Amino acid sequence: MDATYEIKGMHCGACVGRVQKALAAAGHTAHVTLDPPQVRLSGAAIPAKDVLAAAVASAGKYALGPVVTDRGTPVATVPPVTLDAAGWFSTYRPLLLIVGYIAVAAFAGTVTTGGIAWSAWMVNFMAGFFLVFSFFKFLDLAGFADAYSTYDLLAARWRPWGFIYPFLELALGLAYLFRVAPTATNIAAILLMGFSSLGVIAALRRRQQIRCACLGTVLKLPMSTITLVEDLGMVAMAAMAIVTHA
Repeated sequence: MDATYEIKGMHCGACVGRVQKALAAAGHTAHVTLDPPQVRLSGAAIPAKDVLAAAVASAGKYALGPVVTDRGTPVATVPPVTLDAAGWFSTYRPLLLIVGYIAVAAFAGTVTTGGIAWSAWMVNFMAGFFLVFSFFKFLDLAGFADAYSTYDLLAARWRPWGFIYPFLELALGLAYLFRVAPTATNIAAILLMGFSSLGVIAALRRRQQIRCACLGTVLKLPMSTITLVEDLGMVAMAAMAIVTHA
């Protein structure tokens, strides 16, 4: 059984984190989103509205609004954002530029007389990817943790994971850069990015219109299949690195 309620008073990722934390402290398993501002509950026994309202109010100046869907009715989904080619490029241009710069910089030291050492380029790219993406998250660590908690499976239940994640990305970037324990590094990248992709897949299946936290809160990118391509792309590259060095 599902139930979804509007939440009034939320205006940022920090609000989402506070409400999510308050509901969790009250023993309620819920998923809070900012766009649209609502809370979704699932399970055999959903708490009464007044109990939920008290938990939401304990988080601050927030109020539980009207029910979006009855318990026996499927939760209405938000239609995905549709962009034409020009709109898509305009939206994701910052991300494309960042990835492009990383890809070009990764060629450093990989061009030899026999051509391009693609395996070395791939390791350089992964080093740059993790270092740059962690950098953007560190610009607003708390904001990233709040945004990440709106869709990541672990961060939604345990907020500290949103603070830990950028440090793990930084560690992977340095490990790739200095070629530290390649096999262990690649396995760690597969586990980290593979698990992260599960939350992205779940959000895409629910057609949530939320912000992607891959570049922190500095760039306001919408969640889309691009986020999934990033995560699974790194999983694939790490797996290829293991195979080529086996």
